[in-house]
Amino acid sequence: MVRVLIVEDEMKLALAIADGLHENEYKTTIVNSGEAGMKCIFESTFDVILLDLMLPGSSGLEILRAVRRNGLKTPVLILTSKGTLDDRVRGLEMGADDYLVKPFAFPELLARIHALHRRANPETPSILQLADLRMEIGAHSVVRGNTPLELTAREFELLGYLLANRGTVISREMIARDVWRSPVRYTTLDNVIDVHIARIRRKLDDPFPVKLLHTVRGVGFVLRKPEDT
Repeated sequence: MVRVLIVEDEMKLALAIADGLHENEYKTTIVNSGEAGMKCIFESTFDVILLDLMLPGSSGLEILRAVRRNGLKTPVLILTSKGTLDDRVRGLEMGADDYLVKPFAFPELLARIHALHRRANPETPSILQLADLRMEIGAHSVVRGNTPLELTAREFELLGYLLANRGTVISREMIARDVWRSPVRYTTLDNVIDVHIARIRRKLDDPFPVKLLHTVRGVGFVLRKPEDT
């Protein structure tokens, strides 16, 4: 069971997050101050930390600084109403792994937690598969049914990322960070991502009656079988 620490002083929000995570079989602990968060982090073990920036007592950035200074590698996802570029860059430079501005959609939060946990506990399968779609990493080949798909290197990496996270809604920001390796999302990159998604969809779905790549409006993209919708 994935253990998530929620360091958040807005209790209504913290409880709503915890309820949603419990429904998805995550175990949660809630603390509502900087001091309590610091104590909990250094006395217990967690798989992911959700950290508000504006906390009574020690700030989220002070907690983050202490966590990284002491060598803890636990993934940290910052939750904050401060959404300026400077705030975001500062948090990432201090060791945060991801950043989500309030208000946010719970499916995106869940997807980001899932992605952070997978990155911290990587699996390296040689074959990724969904329905009749099969990707062989070593051979750099993708086949749907009996039809080989000709993909560019970037399309292969992006499709592999979606396949590795199949069933999970992936945002453009996650793609920018994990596929393009960009710490900052911007409009031009969003457009580039959309172009690559469209190219993959033409090769992956257009020739086939069953569609696997779906757009979730306002959130991102998901690769899944029709019966999973």
